[in-house]
Amino acid sequence: MSKDYYKILGISKDSTQDEIKKAYYKLARQYHPDKEGGDEEKFKEINEAYQVLGDKEKRTQYDRLGSNFDFNNSGQGASGFGGFGGFGNRGANVNWEDFMGNFGDLEDIFEMFGGGFGGGFNANRAKDADLKRGSDIEVQLELPLESILQDQEKEISILKYVRCPRCDGNGAEPNTKIKECFTCRGTGRVQQMHKTILGTFTQFAVCPECKGEGSKPETPCNVCHGEGRIKKEDNLVIKIPAGVDNDQVIKVKRKGDAGRRGGESGDLYIRIFIKPHSLFERKGDDVYLTQKIPFTTATLGDKIKIPTLEGDSLILKVPAGTQSGTVLKISKRGIPHFSGLGRGNLYVRLNVDIPQKLNKRQKELLEDLKKEGL
Repeated sequence: MSKDYYKILGISKDSTQDEIKKAYYKLARQYHPDKEGGDEEKFKEINEAYQVLGDKEKRTQYDRLGSNFDFNNSGQGASGFGGFGGFGNRGANVNWEDFMGNFGDLEDIFEMFGGGFGGGFNANRAKDADLKRGSDIEVQLELPLESILQDQEKEISILKYVRCPRCDGNGAEPNTKIKECFTCRGTGRVQQMHKTILGTFTQFAVCPECKGEGSKPETPCNVCHGEGRIKKEDNLVIKIPAGVDNDQVIKVKRKGDAGRRGGESGDLYIRIFIKPHSLFERKGDDVYLTQKIPFTTATLGDKIKIPTLEGDSLILKVPAGTQSGTVLKISKRGIPHFSGLGRGNLYVRLNVDIPQKLNKRQKELLEDLKKEGL
């Protein structure tokens, strides 16, 4: 008696070929015997159903004959796990574009079943990755705006991995040997074989015994327990260039975590935050200052004294007839250009201060001016 292939794949009789493919891929992934919870017999049944329904000619024959359909005499036997039988009667001529459209790319297919391709994708990753390198570290450093006018040095203290002083980073007790890993024979990788619907594939994984290093201490260091590094507070002096900006990141090479057993140290990243200033506002490398001036200075003109980021003062000439909101520029008194020559400018925004209270004499003078049409 013929099996109900539509029921096996969980689809209806009017399902499209694309829906049949998707149903098959989903079930094949779920019941593949190499995966946890897989079912070999169920997988073979799903494979058989797809070999019939996945081929238009066989599907038509199956729909026409019903219970009289004989799978073994339909010109296509079950292929189990060999070749490409799970893709209808097309064999090696499987439509890879259709197949990959369901999983994104070829690598996803292999990873779906936990394997690599002849030591390809996953093997190269394990081989190329520097498994002993230390981690990068990021710290935040807050600076006053006036401090970035020149290069400076800042001492910081961070908790990080440093080279073990007892074993000098090799992970072994002094006067003991480093031996080749017995499991991987010094390669740092172990080979695994996986059987899938596409055939048997080879995967190279990181050796669990030596963690990919290819060697192990004969006697692990008593201080770092074979790691070659310990965690402690480390004091560092960091050079901060003039002109750094808010949220800028400065990279300090090889000042991150020490690597395992002599591995390369990671990098240290300093993220800069500039404190807001009570008087000055930074915009790029330019600095803005708002300065109040008396009504008489704005009208008659005068020289005024203004503060600077350096802490000294400048004499600024205010032209007669200056309107409130006028901005005057003082060249090269802004922020130094980062990693370059020159500085930005200082812009002074003048606000005319209108007095709210006047004495008798002041009122008389203003009345006289009013009479003169001013």
